[in-house]
Amino acid sequence: MNQWIQIHVTLYHLDFPQILEDEYHGWLSPRVVDDFTAFADACFREFGDRVRHWTTMDEPNVIAIAAYDSGAFPPCRCSAPFGMNCTAGDSTVEPYTVAHHSILAHAAAVRLYRDKYQATQGGVVGMNIYSFWNYPFSPTPADVAATQRSLDFMVGWILDPLVKGDYPEIMTKKAGSRIPSFTKEQSELIRGAIDFVGINHYTSVYVSDGKSGADASLRDYNADIVKE
Repeated sequence: MNQWIQIHVTLYHLDFPQILEDEYHGWLSPRVVDDFTAFADACFREFGDRVRHWTTMDEPNVIAIAAYDSGAFPPCRCSAPFGMNCTAGDSTVEPYTVAHHSILAHAAAVRLYRDKYQATQGGVVGMNIYSFWNYPFSPTPADVAATQRSLDFMVGWILDPLVKGDYPEIMTKKAGSRIPSFTKEQSELIRGAIDFVGINHYTSVYVSDGKSGADASLRDYNADIVKE
């Protein structure tokens, strides 16, 4: 601050407390919403006089996939054939559950800040999303649709609920009962619960339509993106 550097604070970046992971499996439990909100409250209260830009979470879409589908990130949960060397997990369901609770936790923290702190502290609260930028491999309708589908699953998965109050229609259609639904009250809580969007963009890709070639009964996030 003495050097006129604008402070941006990220509340959660792959550093979930192990004690809560052991107690109720962390992001898999709805209990995480209240605990995350309490943590955010403490941070807003103690540091809000100096911080004007708050990011609740960094790349919740990546955390959901890498930690609960492929099992590459802690707590390393997955299930065959989607992940390797995991001792527990369900790659078909858990990524969607984790993202769902992440969205609710973020929104609860935003509403808390707006109700309790924003008028006096004058800050803003947002979230960072990981995303490629996608270009159609060809101008065919199939490739154009596949490109939009990929963006819906990567970016819309998190941002559509925070802007519109629900997941992209293509996600609920493809994932079906494996993706949780928002109640009316939850939809009202999350809609508009974002002051800014951070995009972590590392590369762009070309997207073409295709088939996964996998057993249709075996579905995870990645298989859901592919048109069957």
